[in-house]
Amino acid sequence: MILVWLIIIPMAGACVAWWLEQRGPQWPRWTALICLGVELALAGALWMEALNAARLSQPGTWAAEWNASWIPSWGIRLHVAADGLSLSLILLTAFLGIMAVVSSWTEIRERVGFFHFNLLWTLTGVIGVFVAMDLFLFFLFWEVMLIPMYLLIILWGHEGRLHAGYKFFLFTQAGSLLLLIAIIALAFLQAAERGVWSFDYEDLLGIQMSGAAGTWLMLGFFLAFAVKLPVFPFHTWLPDAHTEAPTAGSVVLAGLLLKTGAYGMIRFAVPLFPDASRDFAPLAMFLGVV
Repeated sequence: MILVWLIIIPMAGACVAWWLEQRGPQWPRWTALICLGVELALAGALWMEALNAARLSQPGTWAAEWNASWIPSWGIRLHVAADGLSLSLILLTAFLGIMAVVSSWTEIRERVGFFHFNLLWTLTGVIGVFVAMDLFLFFLFWEVMLIPMYLLIILWGHEGRLHAGYKFFLFTQAGSLLLLIAIIALAFLQAAERGVWSFDYEDLLGIQMSGAAGTWLMLGFFLAFAVKLPVFPFHTWLPDAHTEAPTAGSVVLAGLLLKTGAYGMIRFAVPLFPDASRDFAPLAMFLGVV
């Protein structure tokens, strides 16, 4: 259940920070800082608990997991789980979130509450990506990162913020569309093979598919993650977005959003499509992914 709180806390804190804007600019700042401090403490406690229970050293074992039905007719579940990789990235998210709030303390002077609302919602999406084990839920959090980050760039960025924001939105949304198509196609294959719909990661592992199908589906995942990393030639949005974003936005972009692409490769693209990933490895090495 602690994983659910790691998502709820920044989500609720974002709404409170925006609401408290009417009381003065310090209220949203302290709200965001306290929420992320609690987030860091909870993630650290979960890490220590899993470490003491030796769950972090056992391959294939989740340090924490929560699974509940959401849309049963489509096999969509609220399935979140974390292992050592996920927990490390959650700790990094909370720490860099605190750094983002501190770095924007005096820089952001207009619409301070709305700024911290978008910052915390972006971090909510990042944490959700690191723990989602249902691919529909994963895609939902993947999209949650996009719009608030886009708003951070175009509303509080520098002179070229509009161009940078549009470029960031178009590149990442194109990658997200490919990811959505690949997820739906994978769920179709799973339903055809087993007679029941499911988007759950564990159910989708080991699905029998032709070599061509595996290659095309893997490419859908790969391109979406490659845009977010980003790798050549999908990297041209990053210099503009990174330089035009406010300081907090640059911290989140460089420190967190880029890592969601690498995480997606490790967690989903390779395990779901091992044969296609092996065949694609030389090109991936050429592009600098591995």
